Amino acid sequence: MSMPGPIEMLVILVVALLLFGANKLPEIGRSVGKSIQEFKKALQGEEKKTQD
Repeated sequence: MSMPGPIEMLVILVVALLLFGANKLPEIGRSVGKSIQEFKKALQGEEKKTQD
């Protein structure tokens, strides 16, 4: 599965804006970013455990 192009990203942004409103989007973005960061940390921790 390839990454979405600029048109697809624009459509996703517009739909998100309509669903959640402009005030909630930054908060949602921060939450998603933190979740991805924690997921990556957990994966790195698992990789270290398997190497030991």
